[in-house]
Amino acid sequence: MKLAYVDTSALAALAFGEAEASNLGDLRGDLAAYECLLSSNLLEAELRSAFSREGLPFERRALGDVQWILPERPLTRELSVVLASGYLRGADLWHVATALYVTPRPEDLAFVTLDARQAAVARAVGFMTVPAAGGG
Repeated sequence: MKLAYVDTSALAALAFGEAEASNLGDLRGDLAAYECLLSSNLLEAELRSAFSREGLPFERRALGDVQWILPERPLTRELSVVLASGYLRGADLWHVATALYVTPRPEDLAFVTLDARQAAVARAVGFMTVPAAGGG
């Protein structure tokens, strides 16, 4: 099964047609290539916040068919591994650590983000990032 962890930056870009997602059709295609999209439920809070910031009502469809990852323990080990690979701010760190929680083999899970810094750290941890260039 082709799995991908999706970060808020990708879904927000699709929801709002943001400029940094200059090729939204390719991003949609990238996401459609995966049988299952995973994310921390932090994604919902971040997307709801973005809709509120834009003065728009939240659209449930912006979440797509994401399956939630709800860690059953502190992510201390994963947070340490990620930070050893590079600095990320809290929410970005949580997303990469949560993806690492899903699999002990990061090469088995794609990490979808348009955030260049987050993509660089995710690659350093061992994830394949989508879009491959690491985005804006």
